[in-house]
Amino acid sequence: MSKPCTPAGQVIIVSGPSGAGKSTLVRTLLKRCDLPIVLSVSATTRPPRAGEREGVDYHFLSQEEFQKRRLAGEFLEEKEVFGRGDWYGTLASEVTAGLSAGKWVLLEIDVQGAMSVLPVYPDAATFFVHSGTLEELEKRLRDRRSETEASIQRRLEVARGEMDYLTQYRYTIVNETIDEAADEMCRILQSLGEQG
Repeated sequence: MSKPCTPAGQVIIVSGPSGAGKSTLVRTLLKRCDLPIVLSVSATTRPPRAGEREGVDYHFLSQEEFQKRRLAGEFLEEKEVFGRGDWYGTLASEVTAGLSAGKWVLLEIDVQGAMSVLPVYPDAATFFVHSGTLEELEKRLRDRRSETEASIQRRLEVARGEMDYLTQYRYTIVNETIDEAADEMCRILQSLGEQG
């Protein structure tokens, strides 16, 4: 008896340094790959930015609500980002709802978050996305023209630490061009679907 081409529920984790193009890669993957992939919507305590929508871009929670849910163990991973007092996290219910519906739930999270999620979902398809070299990453951060020098240096320091986790991921994607990287990731996921 042949296995179904698309197994029910799969967790996908995408991590990598800031500036490696993860968000653009994920958006491209969602458009181009014919698997039932949905993006897990993170929760945050920061206020919505112009154009952001509740439940689409983030689940916007008050500090009190976030901490209450955190203490209740409702997050797979969570952290305060860059010491600004804003919290971000992945609600377990967001992932289980997608899996129950037979979706492939994609989490775009940092390496610490990934290390928190993996004990719960050890069979997750994990991807580490990077630009190839720290020099290329620095060039991309500078080309954004939205970062201060201190911010660039902080992001590069964090990136050096994140690169130490590269071997913890099943797959590495060097994001030279978005289309090629998205196609490579889709091919890997399709092969996992065929194995499933």
